[in-house]
Amino acid sequence: MILADFQACTGIDIAEAIALLELNNWDLVAAINGVIPQENGILQSSSFASAASQANLYGPLNQSEAAEAAAAAAVGPTPNPPSTSSSSSPPSSSASGSAFCPILQSSRHIVERQPRMLNFRVEYRQRTTEVVVEEASTVGEIKHILVTELGVPVSKMQLKGWKSGDVPDSTVLRSLHLPKNNSLYVLTPDIAPTASTSQNSALPDSLNQNYLLVISHRETQKEYSLNFPGTRTIQEVKRNVSDLTNIPVRHQQWEGWPASASDDSMTLANSGITYPCHHLSVCRRSSPANAQDPTEEVSCADVHMISDSEGDDFEDASEFGVDDSEMFGMGSSTSRKSPLMPENSENEGDALLHFTAEFSTRYGEVHPMFFIGSLEAASQEAFYGKARERKLLAIYLHNDESVLSNVFCSQMMCADSIVAYLSQNFITWAWDVTKEANKARLLTMCTRHFGSVVAQTIRTYKTDQFPLLLIVMGKRTSNEVLNVIQGNTTVDELMMRLMGAQEIFTAQQQEDIKDEDEREAREMVKREQDEAYRLSLEADRKKREAQEKEEAEQVRQEQMRKEQEDEKEAIRLSLEQALPPEPTQEKGEPISKLRIRTPSGEFLERRFLGSCKLQVLFDFVASKGYPFEEFKLLTTFPRKNITQLDPGSTLLDAKLFPQETLFLEARE
Repeated sequence: MILADFQACTGIDIAEAIALLELNNWDLVAAINGVIPQENGILQSSSFASAASQANLYGPLNQSEAAEAAAAAAVGPTPNPPSTSSSSSPPSSSASGSAFCPILQSSRHIVERQPRMLNFRVEYRQRTTEVVVEEASTVGEIKHILVTELGVPVSKMQLKGWKSGDVPDSTVLRSLHLPKNNSLYVLTPDIAPTASTSQNSALPDSLNQNYLLVISHRETQKEYSLNFPGTRTIQEVKRNVSDLTNIPVRHQQWEGWPASASDDSMTLANSGITYPCHHLSVCRRSSPANAQDPTEEVSCADVHMISDSEGDDFEDASEFGVDDSEMFGMGSSTSRKSPLMPENSENEGDALLHFTAEFSTRYGEVHPMFFIGSLEAASQEAFYGKARERKLLAIYLHNDESVLSNVFCSQMMCADSIVAYLSQNFITWAWDVTKEANKARLLTMCTRHFGSVVAQTIRTYKTDQFPLLLIVMGKRTSNEVLNVIQGNTTVDELMMRLMGAQEIFTAQQQEDIKDEDEREAREMVKREQDEAYRLSLEADRKKREAQEKEEAEQVRQEQMRKEQEDEKEAIRLSLEQALPPEPTQEKGEPISKLRIRTPSGEFLERRFLGSCKLQVLFDFVASKGYPFEEFKLLTTFPRKNITQLDPGSTLLDAKLFPQETLFLEARE
């Protein structure tokens, strides 16, 4: 339908139309703007939507009618209006590739344009950031948003992945004619990658290293120097190169990979490439059609394939000569499609990974987020968490042999409203029952988790009634299948049935939330009581320990004080015993009589020989409880500190003869 509308508006032949639509990610408005912006103004998305709706409601239009319908709905200036003519007149045979010609809108209803939003999925090292901006924004505004998310300054940030090569920060996104969903990546050559995360710290040294890949694009003679961590896979490198060179991964022909790099899932660290720098070259692989006629070789810059997952059917058709009816689903093309799910996968997680990747390849990146894991794990995720966090389980069962599968997937499952509603309210799990082995495996899982009734219900549906969407609600004792939606439905009917199931689930959820809140309130009271009792016991224990510690400290201090007193007393006694006897007057030697005043006001009196040394005086004072280290001995007048004199000098030398009054003073 998109291809027919595009041809009706532009008059371009089918091969070129397919190439231009794939260049714009099958965005009809962007493709038309890319063909006719210089002559006829830019077609607006909301206005063309009304024209497309008219075409869908009233049937296919001829080329002239479709052109007039789209032009009449367009908003904007029409610099070259054609002469007045009947709307049913046939198009001119001499029309150029841009056969679409807007007409005056004086009698038309102009639809106000709503701002178009663009989604960007930006990869930086091991992180992925989602950015949503208006089409009128600039590249620099995206960088300023990424500054907050990634913490990388704008001056050190290189935003790569634009289809037209590097673009300046002042570029308005509308001028790039981008599709709704885009993938970019950030390079920071001036910022060394960090290895601070626990994940990287646990990796081998080779995985922590950064590899510089110097990649030569042979057709354009350009060379790219790209830094990649050792954890990056070869497949991821090829996807990044696809963004730079506009060559899809499957059309890339490489030179320079070592023989050990036989699997694209290998990491760079394990691929055997040279560290720290490795040289590679890439070009577009020639297709069989081009090989037959070398004169019709297509340059890499002529046709741009968006990615491996977009437009596969159309590309294969134009490249290998597939019939037009087969392109539009009127022929049997399932034989050449890869199955959504391998027949003998070891575990359910691997099968679902393959299913998701192939589903994206067939129907685009906009689809429900399928749960990767077993049916039991999906049930646990949906039913057995907190009551407020529980969701319905949507089980999507696909069958490639049903004629309804492609329409249901592309028109219903990939509709923005359905995708958003499923993502918000459901856990979506998927399975492919095309192969009998996979169908038998599904029936076994359903019998184990939901009972034999559900398995028997699935058995009753015929192939042409697939695909099926089972809505399952978790209950206290068992799980209940609320609804089984068949493939022959519409988007509105599908949404109504999903909303009906959600209403039933919400009523049950409110009861569960009430019961859970009451139970948690009781448990909270019990926990608070237990905590208060524990704190009381802890306070008593700390008080008892503090008291015991204080008593132990008092005992220790008392013991130390007693030991010090005993030590001082022992020293005093030893000094007292070592003192010479007090001399008498009969000996005839000079005798000095000293009178010493203590700090308490008492006096110590004793006679000493004049030839006695000062040390004997000091020992006498210490034997009375005034040790030399704590007290100093002073004369009254003139004031003089005797303890500073040489202890070996005599009393006569110190002029303490024949008598002297001294006093003791505590040292500071």
